[in-house]
Amino acid sequence: MLQEFKEFAVKGNVVDMAVGIIIGASFTTIVKSLVDDIFMPIVGALTGGIDFSNIFIQLTGDTPYPTLAAAKQAGVATVNIGSFINACIAFLIVAWILFMVVKAMNRLTRKAEAGAADVPPPRQEVLLEEIRDALVKQSRGA
Repeated sequence: MLQEFKEFAVKGNVVDMAVGIIIGASFTTIVKSLVDDIFMPIVGALTGGIDFSNIFIQLTGDTPYPTLAAAKQAGVATVNIGSFINACIAFLIVAWILFMVVKAMNRLTRKAEAGAADVPPPRQEVLLEEIRDALVKQSRGA
């Protein structure tokens, strides 16, 4: 069982996947900052100054709280609609970026495949094919 685990763990795909997960986790902080610090203020300005991070529904308590942070500090149960909106926007940004990366990789792969098809085979390979064909022809004639 240990041997099987070693074979699984050292396969290239597992290492590639681990690297992808680590980079993805780092990328999450960049996207969160992009959404919270750049896009949401612009969206807020376009919607008349609405701060999405403070859109919430207070479920308990009689005193209304002006911000989500104040409600959380008081221990009030809330439904955080603005946080959900921010998460949806972050998802759309990540999905769009990944789409663009995959699209670029597909374009590069097609170019590489097209370039490889145009390259003639090495001379020794051509000679070996000729020798093979001659041997087949000779064995059929004999």
